[in-house]
Amino acid sequence: MKISDYLTREEVSRFTAKSDFHAWRLVLGNWLAIAAIFAVVGAYPNPVTIVLAVVLLAGRQLGLSVLMHECGHRTLFRTAWLNDVIGQWLCALPVMNDQPAYARGHLEHHRRAGTRDDPDLPNYQAYPVSKESFRRKVFRDLTGQTGIKFLGYMARGASGAISRERRESALPFLQQLLVQGLLFLVLYLCGIGWTYSLWALAYLTVFMLIIRIRQVAEHAAVPDLFDPDPRMNTRTVDAPWWQRLLFAPNGVNFHMEHHFMASVPCYRLRSLRRHLRARQALEGVPEFSGYGQVLRHAVGV
Repeated sequence: MKISDYLTREEVSRFTAKSDFHAWRLVLGNWLAIAAIFAVVGAYPNPVTIVLAVVLLAGRQLGLSVLMHECGHRTLFRTAWLNDVIGQWLCALPVMNDQPAYARGHLEHHRRAGTRDDPDLPNYQAYPVSKESFRRKVFRDLTGQTGIKFLGYMARGASGAISRERRESALPFLQQLLVQGLLFLVLYLCGIGWTYSLWALAYLTVFMLIIRIRQVAEHAAVPDLFDPDPRMNTRTVDAPWWQRLLFAPNGVNFHMEHHFMASVPCYRLRSLRRHLRARQALEGVPEFSGYGQVLRHAVGV
């Protein structure tokens, strides 16, 4: 699948155009949503709002991780240095990650996707798996076992929970702790310091499960994991809005299109998919209309 088969040079320029406006819209939108969740649960603490806050905060943690991913590709902001600064301090560090280290490992995944050298293969190569196996994974995620294991990796030098890359020094880990402290301080000064515990709980539990489901959706049980054609080794999920809220914020569900042309910003991937469909590039490619359908396909087969 070659880009030139489906896009002219002018179309490539249009789809890869970066916008600081759209970038700030996504970054600020994610943080405003986080602030609203904290404000509501802080004002009305009860079992229902607390459970909802943990689930929704985990979805926003994924949202920040997606924006970190975009900045790692240098595709979120048009202004180059903003990808580094905002990507690190407002996206990566709040979710205990380090953007430079993450980007190194992730770009290697792009270079080797569709081969047996893909560094991310352990995340999805074993699928399809049995229902019993998947239940055990879900249990480990929701009881915090997966999250605590990842924190141990980070303490020993891993760059973050969704990266196998090692950081170059202790500085990123100290920055991660600093940002967590600042988040707690802001909540404390607002009189709801206790709600930071929900951020930590969401990260250690629901966020881990969401990451797993996203990884399954993107590359697990695809037509051919070892075919270099992204239509064969990668999956896009046309999910309803309420599923995108948790599992696919900021256009991350358009993963096949992202692998087709990684220089396309996340806010233009939907348009790229429409274009590829109009050019008959997606004929014969399996389509999935939700994450439940993906899990039924990848689990219990």
